[in-house]
Amino acid sequence: MQNNANISIFVTETRNDMNNRKQYILILFLLTGYFITGNAAEPPNQQVPGSSIRTIVIDPGHGGKDPGAVYGKAREKEIVLDIALKLGNYIKNAFPEVNVIYTRNRDVFVPLFQRAAIANKNDADLFISIHVNAVERGMVQGTETYILGQHRTKDNLEVAKKENSVILLEDDYHITYEGFDPNSPESYIMFELVQDEYLEQSVMLASAVQDQFRERAKRIDRSVKQAGFLVLRQTTMPGILVETGFINHPAEREFLMSESGRDYLASAIFRAFKDYKKKVEARSSFNMVTESISDESLSSSNNNSHKNKNLSQPTENNIFFSVQIASLSNPVEINATNFKGESEIFMQNQGQVYRYFSGRFKSVQHARKEQKRLQNKFNGAFVVAFVNNELVSVQTATQNL
Repeated sequence: MQNNANISIFVTETRNDMNNRKQYILILFLLTGYFITGNAAEPPNQQVPGSSIRTIVIDPGHGGKDPGAVYGKAREKEIVLDIALKLGNYIKNAFPEVNVIYTRNRDVFVPLFQRAAIANKNDADLFISIHVNAVERGMVQGTETYILGQHRTKDNLEVAKKENSVILLEDDYHITYEGFDPNSPESYIMFELVQDEYLEQSVMLASAVQDQFRERAKRIDRSVKQAGFLVLRQTTMPGILVETGFINHPAEREFLMSESGRDYLASAIFRAFKDYKKKVEARSSFNMVTESISDESLSSSNNNSHKNKNLSQPTENNIFFSVQIASLSNPVEINATNFKGESEIFMQNQGQVYRYFSGRFKSVQHARKEQKRLQNKFNGAFVVAFVNNELVSVQTATQNL
């Protein structure tokens, strides 16, 4: 059971340095709850509608005056650029509604802080940085995917130091990175205090990538790991850093240098992205308490929400507008804690689909104003209409006012 091996490796690393037992339990829960199983089929071309992931930034590591890892004719900067471009094409063909942005699409040098700035400026929903690994001694091989955090082993620290050392090629890097020295272990103490609000999503994606590398590309799985990468620390969205293989290992170098090898790696990352996207959409775009509740308490909560005196009242002909903020396969209790502080929530269900709405408004204009506010909390919120408590099109409702 390879997934269990992944969990064991990562949890062992985490346990060694984590003093807070609650943090350890959280990591264990995330890792055991969100591993995704891949398969080795070719990427499909069909579009999956309803995406809440609108922008992805793909970051081919190194470039220009920074070649990255080099072994003979093999150069990291060239290998990862080709993988990144192939990955972007897979995503654009399958999901044309997703905006794919590259931190570089040719052989140029891009400072680490600018790579993060590109993602932040474009309000990216996801950040994937692609690299090739190398060791000075030994014949290590396999793929590994990193999320932001404190290193748990010396090897993880060495990978982070190698990838962060690119800042030494930047002018005034001491000022830009506030005195950070990529070669000093003491500098990495800063990552012990990182509270990554995107940890869960990052772990989910990283796990899916490793699953697909193992199943799709038939690579040796070196698991999901944590380390202090500056490029991940400066982004404000879920992100991972992928090490696609060891350039100093003869067999892996041959694979990385081959067109088919790079295509398999890009296809594997794409399939992980597709699985992650599907998972995120199924769980909606916000965090909430997910314990199932009884039909009795659900009915009680739903009735109470209808009695909320702060809600706008329907018009005399029983027409009102609202904003749908979630559609879930399992019901959740209606309270402000579960809905990011929103108290004017009510629910309707049809079969196994539970739809959650915020507010009741006499005019579509008021509903659209509320929609704009709620979109800051619930990505993809949209205006709906009700006639006699039944969902209808907004056009039908406005025609009957």
